[in-house]
Amino acid sequence: MSIALWVIATLLVLGGFLYYRSSLLVTSIGLVGMFAIGSWFDIVGPVLWVLLALVLVPLNVTPFRRGVMSKGILGAYRKVMPEISETEKDAIDAGTTWWEGELFRGAPAWKKLHSIQKAELSAEEQAFLDGPCEEICKMMNDWEATHELADMPEHVWQYLKDHKFFAMIIKKEYGGLEFSAYAQSRVLQKLAGVSTILASTVGVPNSLGPGELLQHYGTKEQKDYYLPRLANGQEIPCFALTSPEAGSDAGSIPDTGVVCKGEWEGKEIVGIRLNFNKRYITLAPVATVLGLAFKLSDPDKLLGDKEELGITAALIPHDTKGVETGRRHFPLNVPFQNGPVRGKDVFVPLDYIIGGPEMAGKGWRMLVECLSVGRAITLPSNSAGGVKSIALATGAYSYIRRQFRLPVGKMEGVQEALARIGGNAYLMDAVTTFSTKGIDLGEKPSVISAIAKYHMTEKLRACMDDAMDIHGGKGICLGPNNYLGRGYQGVPVAITVEGANILTRNLMIYGQGAIRCHPYVLEEMLASAETNAEGLKRFDKAIWGHIGFGMSNFVRSLVLGLGFWRFTSSPFSDSTATYYKQMNRFSANLALLSDVAMGVLGGSLKRKQRISARLGDMLSYLFIASATLKRFEDEGRQKDDLPLMHWALQDTLYKLQESQLALLDNFGLVGKTMKAIMYPFGRIAKRPSDKLDSKVAKILLLPNASRERLGKGQFLSPEGQFGYLEQTLRDIIAAEPLFDRVRKAANDRRMPFMFLDQVAQKGKELGVLSDEEVELLRRAEQGRLRVINVDDFAHEDLIAGKHAREVALASAKKQDNAA
Repeated sequence: MSIALWVIATLLVLGGFLYYRSSLLVTSIGLVGMFAIGSWFDIVGPVLWVLLALVLVPLNVTPFRRGVMSKGILGAYRKVMPEISETEKDAIDAGTTWWEGELFRGAPAWKKLHSIQKAELSAEEQAFLDGPCEEICKMMNDWEATHELADMPEHVWQYLKDHKFFAMIIKKEYGGLEFSAYAQSRVLQKLAGVSTILASTVGVPNSLGPGELLQHYGTKEQKDYYLPRLANGQEIPCFALTSPEAGSDAGSIPDTGVVCKGEWEGKEIVGIRLNFNKRYITLAPVATVLGLAFKLSDPDKLLGDKEELGITAALIPHDTKGVETGRRHFPLNVPFQNGPVRGKDVFVPLDYIIGGPEMAGKGWRMLVECLSVGRAITLPSNSAGGVKSIALATGAYSYIRRQFRLPVGKMEGVQEALARIGGNAYLMDAVTTFSTKGIDLGEKPSVISAIAKYHMTEKLRACMDDAMDIHGGKGICLGPNNYLGRGYQGVPVAITVEGANILTRNLMIYGQGAIRCHPYVLEEMLASAETNAEGLKRFDKAIWGHIGFGMSNFVRSLVLGLGFWRFTSSPFSDSTATYYKQMNRFSANLALLSDVAMGVLGGSLKRKQRISARLGDMLSYLFIASATLKRFEDEGRQKDDLPLMHWALQDTLYKLQESQLALLDNFGLVGKTMKAIMYPFGRIAKRPSDKLDSKVAKILLLPNASRERLGKGQFLSPEGQFGYLEQTLRDIIAAEPLFDRVRKAANDRRMPFMFLDQVAQKGKELGVLSDEEVELLRRAEQGRLRVINVDDFAHEDLIAGKHAREVALASAKKQDNAA
């Protein structure tokens, strides 16, 4: 055996052990075996054996490795490790890690993904969707609420209270519905397809709010008093967190509470004097009980030895002396109840703290734990529901609306936009289904919730833009027949609330994901904070596991980058296999780039937001692609859905690839080196083709089983805006052969597809249409005109507010004088 051959064989053996993540002992034995073979062929002499011993012996002799090597690394680690604030620590500790952790390990276990039970509704939950949820959708008139009343009508409010829409999260023992997170998502999706006001109003009390906090942390007395009242609608809750000076940086809220003595109901007690100024608080103008976050201090040490207790959450009745509510913000012509909450020298008892005095200072932990659940449900579900309804409506409109003698949906430019809407609708429903299933399994997915919130609201924005482009004037002219305008106006609200999207992408997704999802980083951080022997033992195990993990991902990225990703495992051998295999490669890349970024940048990675954002994009797109593949499997691998699934996966993995390349191109020499390893032959993922775009668009244009699955659960009753679109689409399709028959009988090839009532009359005169067919054409024409026409108004009908009242009074006075 030649020296070169032995060296190559040894490197391949070492690479194999690293690729398959063998233990240190097994890898060491393998190297010793290769050196023994080298000795047999007189290639390895004493010097190489000594060098090998100098490497392997210290690593495998645990007392030496731990007491010398790991101890030295620990000292250096503590010097470069950035200090983590208490709020950051609480955020990291609050959530749990689920499938996203698997994606971070560089070798996802796909069988684990598909072993997760399919999300399903109980009979009770389905009955609620088919009954009260369907009924409230029929009752809601969004134009009336947004333009005429700036609120939902009183009978709608009452119906929501009577049927416990605000109590989906409250347990049955307190009179609530106790629905699963998946069921809550389905309800919100349906409501969002009808009205943003309706979905927001229902979503917030079932997300971060007093009900959620009370169930997890409230005292028995607080639960027994408030939860039944919240369940039956007797109390309307809100939660006041955001301040003018502290929005996304909620941990720096300036609102204060001071433990002191004061008078309460004629007696002197120890309580809290509050001063706060909150804004953007949903339901605040109508709330009867305020959840309030503030920084609590105890200067006189009435509760203990600590003066600064930290962020605390309390429940404050709205009629408490000094509390000011009732005024409203006006968020972009989507006037859900939202406004400021203020309080000056508000004195309350200590037992107003959620969980009682012993929970003083523990509010931030409470908030981030609950927000990690609520953020994964409300806004992602509202976004998915909105896009699902938009997909059906835009598809129907694109077939009904004719230009140049053909449906606009058959034009390639329109099909490109339709494909984005349809593909994203499929994907978004997959993400909300998968993420809410995680919650129902007991997870508190802080990373997943950030992924879902950011990407679903951004996709809502993109799909709304596409829908508006297709609808043109129909979309921009507001009125009772406009089903896009208010949703389009309200998109930035979703982008802004529950963690602004810029913050969420640049700081939260990867900021939490790198620590929570990485198999070793969190343990290293925790171990480094300990100063005893047990801390060194934990650090030794974590740091050497981390080193081996990094070496493995380097080898995996190198091997897979050379094209061997095509030979990696996939749970299926059909057309989805290439996606699983590409994700194997991208997962290894993410794991390696994370270690490289943390190693090169250290604590400054938090400030390199574009790098952390792109790493977050990689993790996000891996999760989104996983959810999409999971949906395809759970729904029985429907052949008709292949265009939707392929579009969603190709778009997602292409965007993942471009985020990764953007990171490498902006990471200096390190990025260039890593790019050579990861992309020696260029890109591997391609964006959806024009042909695939056309296939997706065609699914939206005509009734079919795949289209029905895409819009499953949405409000499509003939009494709603989208229901008449669906009926008109079917009528237009049925009218086309009748139109052709009349045109042929009249020998008029240039007859336009319009004035179908006149076509019906002509067909009757020519004797080629039955009475039923004449009626069908007339009904199709009525529907067609309703679909393509827009509303118009008298000038005075568009004047809002105080001035409108003055104009109305002046007009009435003028009529009286004339009489």
